[in-house]
Amino acid sequence: MAGVSSASEAKVLGELEPSLATASLSLAEELFSVLSTVDSSAALRRALTDPSREASAKSELLASLVRGKVSEPAQQLVSSLATERWAAPRDLGDALETVAATVTIAVAENSAAGATGLEKLENDLFSFNQQVESSHEVQRALSAPQASVEAKVKLAFALVPQAGDPAKVLISQAVSNPRGVRPAKLIERFATLAARRQERWIATVTVSRPLSESQQSRLEAGLNNLYGRELKVNVSVDPALIGGVRVKVGDEVVDSTVIARLAELRRQLVG
Repeated sequence: MAGVSSASEAKVLGELEPSLATASLSLAEELFSVLSTVDSSAALRRALTDPSREASAKSELLASLVRGKVSEPAQQLVSSLATERWAAPRDLGDALETVAATVTIAVAENSAAGATGLEKLENDLFSFNQQVESSHEVQRALSAPQASVEAKVKLAFALVPQAGDPAKVLISQAVSNPRGVRPAKLIERFATLAARRQERWIATVTVSRPLSESQQSRLEAGLNNLYGRELKVNVSVDPALIGGVRVKVGDEVVDSTVIARLAELRRQLVG
């Protein structure tokens, strides 16, 4: 996905983030259904991504197709996507797929204690791919053009009877509308999205010398309070840091080590 499309996707995901705490699987399923509509027409995709067309016109075009068929939140999301700029017609569908998968993953995150729910989802997706990759017969059945979507979904669910509802939504999407790739490949992409979201619950802490039990307890309590959630804290020791602590949670890095301060001082001197 080119830079302009990546920026558009990131913008919509950023707007979506505050509402993910109350996300529902029905919303994800609605978004996936809109994706099927978008994928069904090359002319529609071109119209929705035409840079010479007004954003409001593109938004209204897509809204006219889904109005009355999906909920208001789903309509607002797809309208937001339609108003953004896309480098290629397929990029809009790719972004819509990511948004729908993100909603599904957030439901798993909310269903249990954060990282625990995400771990369950990842395990379900991994189990499905294991079953698929271990049987050429299953692979042929899932890709057979003459087989109905209902039959493929039924077979997929039978492979992982223990899967939770979020995993079933993603597995159903992968086998019913893989969008030109193998279902297992799309499941890998969904699992990667879940893993990235799980990183938000893991704090990687690097210190210059080992912490005592009381120091680690205070550190964990402080980080939980700072981020407003119960984080899994992984501590490693790197004497090269000289002193201080480096904390990484998701994409955010807080570095108070001596090395970092010296590097900043050097930048100031050079500047």
